Amino acid sequence: MDHVAPPTVALARQHALGDLPRRSARRTPDKPAVVDPTHGVSLTYAELDACIDRTAAALQSAGLVKGDRLALLARNSWAYVVLNFACARAGVVLVPLNFMLGAGEVAFILDHSEARALVVDTEHVEVAEAATARQETASPTLLAAIGGAPSSAGGTWVDAQSWFDHDGLPEPVAMADDDPVRLMYTSGTESRPKGAVMTSRALMWQYVSCALEADYSADDVELHTLPLYHCAQLDVFLGPDVWMGATSIVLPAPEPEQVLAAIAEHRVTKFFAPPTVWISLLRCPAFESTDLSSLEKGYYGASPMPVEILKEMSSRLPDVRLYNLYGQTEMSPLATFLGPDEQLSHAGSAGRPALNVETRIVDDAGEDVPQGEIGEIVHRSPHATLGYYRDEAKTAEAFAGGWFHSGDLGYLDDGGRLYVVDRKKDMIKTGGENVASREVEEAIYALEGVAEVAVFGVSHPRWVEAVTAVVVPKAGADVTAETVSTHARSVLAGYKTPKYVVVADSLPKNPSGKILKRQLRDEHAGIAGEG
Repeated sequence: MDHVAPPTVALARQHALGDLPRRSARRTPDKPAVVDPTHGVSLTYAELDACIDRTAAALQSAGLVKGDRLALLARNSWAYVVLNFACARAGVVLVPLNFMLGAGEVAFILDHSEARALVVDTEHVEVAEAATARQETASPTLLAAIGGAPSSAGGTWVDAQSWFDHDGLPEPVAMADDDPVRLMYTSGTESRPKGAVMTSRALMWQYVSCALEADYSADDVELHTLPLYHCAQLDVFLGPDVWMGATSIVLPAPEPEQVLAAIAEHRVTKFFAPPTVWISLLRCPAFESTDLSSLEKGYYGASPMPVEILKEMSSRLPDVRLYNLYGQTEMSPLATFLGPDEQLSHAGSAGRPALNVETRIVDDAGEDVPQGEIGEIVHRSPHATLGYYRDEAKTAEAFAGGWFHSGDLGYLDDGGRLYVVDRKKDMIKTGGENVASREVEEAIYALEGVAEVAVFGVSHPRWVEAVTAVVVPKAGADVTAETVSTHARSVLAGYKTPKYVVVADSLPKNPSGKILKRQLRDEHAGIAGEG
C-alpha cells in the first residue's frame, strides 16, 4: 500500500520533546512547574512555556537552525530547564557538558560535536574560555552566559537573560520522531567520550516506561539535585515530570543539609540520588530532626547500592517506596527496574526489563547463555540511541546482531531479574559518574618513568567505587604515589583522578600477558579502610 501523507499531517501528529511543556501548560497553566530557590525563580507551566518560546525565538534570531549544536556547561537552575526545551523547540541539538571536566576535555567535545553555540554559567566561564582557546577546529560563534555576560572576554559573550526576555515567538520547526534533539557524551569504556545521538522517539518511549514502571504522577513534587547534564536526572526524572505536569524543585547540588531542608520546605514527594548521596543524607546530623513525612518515593541508580545501606534506608525511611533504576546513556537511559516489593528480598538486583525493553544475556557469539550464567547484557528497545555521532564503526559494534550491547556483564535469575556483576571493559562508577579505566591509564602512562599501570575500582564507603591505580615504574625511575597523583590531577577531571595509588614491582598477568584486574581488585579490596 502506497500512501504519502502531506506535511500538514506530519505536523498534526508531531510528538517531539519541544512540544511537552506547551501541552502541560494548556492542561494546567497555573500549576507550579519549576521552582529554583537558589535564584529566587518560580515558574508556572504557562510561564515556563512562554519563556521557552521566547528563548527558542532568540536562538533562531541569533542564527541557529535545525540540527545546529548548542553546548551547555552549567549547574542546575531554572535556566537549564528552559534551555533544554527551547533547543528542542527550535530544532537545535543540545549538548550537555559535565561541569567537572577540564578545559582539554571540554575542547574535545566542542570539536567533536561541532558546536556552533556555547552557553555557560558564570562559574564556568574560565574553563569555557580555556577550552575554546584549545580547540583544534572552529570555536562556537555564539557565546552566552547565564547570570550576566562576563567582561573578561572582551565583549564576545552575550547575557543569556536577553534570550529569556526576547520579544517574539519562534518559527515552527517540524521535528520527526528520529530527528536528533540531544547529543549526550559518555565516557563509556573508551579513552575518548562518544556522542550518543538521542531523538524524541527514544526519549518519549523512555518517559512512558519510567512513568508506568516507577509510579510517576502529575501530583509529584520532585527535588532535582543531581546534575542535569547527566541523563539520569535530565531524562529519567525532569523530562517525565514536565511531560506529566508535575512540579520540579531544582537545586544546584546535592548538599545533604540543603536536600533535607528542601524536602521539608517544599513537601517533596519524590527524590532520586545515587547511593553516595543517599549515604550522605543518612549520615547527616539533620536527618533525624527533619520532617521527611511528605517523601513517598525514593529512587537510586547510576551505581550499585550496598545491601547494608539499602537495609538502613528501608529501616529509617519505612514509608518511602524504593526503586532501583538501571540503564545507561544510550538507553535514554532506563533499561530495567526493581520495585518496592523486591528491594530486600532481591537486594543487589537491577530488576526486570522495563515495559518497552527486551533484555537478554548473551555470549561473545550473541547467543543466549543459560539462566544464571554470566554474559553480556544486551537490549532491544525504542529507548535506544540512534548511534554514535561521527563514529560508524562504534555504532555498528554496539548494535551487532540488531541488539544494543551494553558492555556490562550480568545474569538473570529464575524470576527474570537482572544482576549486574561487572563491566565488560572495566568501566568504573564512582559517585554516580562513569570513569573509563583506559582513559586514566593513558593519562598516567604520559608521566615520564611509568612502565605499566592498571586502573580499576575498589569498594568505598562514600563513593561506592573509588578509582585506584597500581603503577610499575621503569627501572631507576623516581615514581612515587604522590607524583602520580599530582600528574593525574593536572590532566584529568577530579572525579577521574585516582583516589588511591600503589607503586608495585609488577602487575599480575595471565599466560597471554593480559593484566588480571580481577586479582588486583581482590588484592586491594580493603585499601579504602587502610589508614
